[in-house]
Amino acid sequence: MDCFTILAQAAGGADAGSGWSAARQIANYWEHVISLGPLEAFMFISFGVVWLFYGWRVFKVLVVISFALLGLALGMAATRVIQGLNNEFVGGVVGMLTLAILSIPLMRWAVSMLGAFAGAIFTAGIWYACGLSDKYLPAGALIGMIGGGMISFIVFKIAVILFTSMGGGALVLTGSLALLYQYSSAKTQIKDLVTGEKWVLPVALMVPMLIGLIAQHKFVKGSKEWEI
Repeated sequence: MDCFTILAQAAGGADAGSGWSAARQIANYWEHVISLGPLEAFMFISFGVVWLFYGWRVFKVLVVISFALLGLALGMAATRVIQGLNNEFVGGVVGMLTLAILSIPLMRWAVSMLGAFAGAIFTAGIWYACGLSDKYLPAGALIGMIGGGMISFIVFKIAVILFTSMGGGALVLTGSLALLYQYSSAKTQIKDLVTGEKWVLPVALMVPMLIGLIAQHKFVKGSKEWEI
């Protein structure tokens, strides 16, 4: 199973069932994690490390890739909503190309949007880890989105470091969980820990994210070559 298939399943899973809950989304995420093979898990970790430590050098490429994947998911979702459109592949390709192309001339805005999105995930993770009500989880995410967006527009470098650290942390976490599940004899305990304990996933995501934030800040500060 490749990354595009996993993304398509995630987009489709959002429409399944009635209502929304963080627990259901984490359960869906866990199903995608255990569907990864060892090679795919290693690829996730490898790309995640690049995002974490060197995302500031290749952030323009990462922005285009991120918006291309977002366009893929939105295009496939649109074919399920708009009557007369029934080819998810075509819809995904059109959406992918559209957002990828638009992100190039609108690079600064695209980075700021990704920074706001990273801030939303960060505060939503804290909200969920503290055991607060899922009903108001979007409010927690909105706080982070506003804060991340404001910081991103004021200090562009922070936006780059924030979204690359978040993306890298997510990739490393996903690949690590997949490998841990593949080669561990305590599969049930790992699943119960990830899906049952609210603090586990947010903490596991924030640890590599903070490492990336600190490392990239030092790299950017000491580099004379990087220009935005």
